[in-house]
Amino acid sequence: MPEGTLCNKNPIQTQEALKTLLSDTRGKKYYEEMKSIEVDSRLLWDTINKTFHSRMRTWLEICAHCGLCADSCFFYRIHNRDPKQVPAYKIQSSLGEIIRRKGNVDNKFMWMAMETAWAKCTCCNRCGLYCPHGIDMGVMFSYLRGLLYQQGFVPWELKIGAGMHRLYHAQMDVTDEDFVETFKWMAEEYQEDYPGLSIPIDNVGADIMYTVNAREVKHYPEALAEAAILFHLAGENWTIPSSGWEQTSLAMFAGDWEACKMQVEHVYAAMERLRPKRMVGTECGHAHRATVVEGPYWAGRKDGKPPVESLHYVEWVAEALRTGKLKIDPSKRIKERITLQDSCNYVRNHGLKEITREIIGYIVEPGYFVDMAPNRDHNYCCGGGGGLNGIGIFREQRNKALITKRDQIIKTGATLVLAPCHNCWDAIRDIEKEYRIGIRWSFLKSLLIDMVEIPEHLKLNE
Repeated sequence: MPEGTLCNKNPIQTQEALKTLLSDTRGKKYYEEMKSIEVDSRLLWDTINKTFHSRMRTWLEICAHCGLCADSCFFYRIHNRDPKQVPAYKIQSSLGEIIRRKGNVDNKFMWMAMETAWAKCTCCNRCGLYCPHGIDMGVMFSYLRGLLYQQGFVPWELKIGAGMHRLYHAQMDVTDEDFVETFKWMAEEYQEDYPGLSIPIDNVGADIMYTVNAREVKHYPEALAEAAILFHLAGENWTIPSSGWEQTSLAMFAGDWEACKMQVEHVYAAMERLRPKRMVGTECGHAHRATVVEGPYWAGRKDGKPPVESLHYVEWVAEALRTGKLKIDPSKRIKERITLQDSCNYVRNHGLKEITREIIGYIVEPGYFVDMAPNRDHNYCCGGGGGLNGIGIFREQRNKALITKRDQIIKTGATLVLAPCHNCWDAIRDIEKEYRIGIRWSFLKSLLIDMVEIPEHLKLNE
């Protein structure tokens, strides 16, 4: 069976290939061609022998099939406790079966594995909290995605996303020039309201180097302005890199291991070039995981850390409020019932569970905040993580995956959901779109802009 012109084992390497794939509306031809891809069993088994090391081999072998991971998985719960949705079953029937068969699997099997890897798991790793053996299912599913990507079995949108990273070092077709010009344009838009507001570009030795999500540049430029304003009001010595500014990695969602390494090394090169004291990344959970948690290992950094200390945006906000760099006008504190979405990628997978609640203490009037149940490390995924938000072929599964979060929010009685993460923000937006439960949702920046006090020396001269 020959490979297709759109769906094949080759990563996107050229503008022409990317343009051709983008022109295939909803991936119709792409998925038709996928039905004819022949699995290269020798390549698959050779890759496993080179990369499937002792840790994951041990995890597969020691799984006791005890079922303790079952109720931890929101997919299992919303599918009427279907045994085929138990995390252990899902990984054993896909990755485990590939190993047992020594790579001798067919096209039909790979379709099943693709749906399992992207539509039945968001790599949230909630199940890992309850596994008595500490098996990290998120790592194992990420590994499975890499095997599938290499064989051409990857959702259309994520093949595009990984290609964008290869060509633009960003998750969409946003160039370095687009980024810089958009940031400067947004600063100009707000200079009348905030005199002296500017965008420092490529300043060496700044206290903060700020990185973003390319979606902000293309679709939400006001988020760039809000970040600049808050740094300005806090009196921070900050800068943006003219190259290496994109913190996200759709390549991580796609399983394109090579592009993961390329992307994070591009950000690290900006750190090494500008030598900031710290990097602060925008409100994006997977961007933080890709750059701060997983990135050092993709880049082969032996200390397991980025070149400079790297913070998620919530860490900078909490610090700025704690130290008085930002002060909240008490009369503008939130006085409506509000709840908080704990992002899997920086809460469960990086321990930042109390930082956001510290912020809540500054910006919400006492008595109005209601935590979800469960919360912190035990909170459920928003339902759209791991790339599931953007995969059209699995939209039905994604919409059902939103039910757990929908019900959590309803039980709080909240009308406002704070979601300091792009994927969570998108999923909660779509909860309202799909289920009409009567909520608003917001990032931190847009809430803070409306309630921070402007220092006297920065106020408009009437």
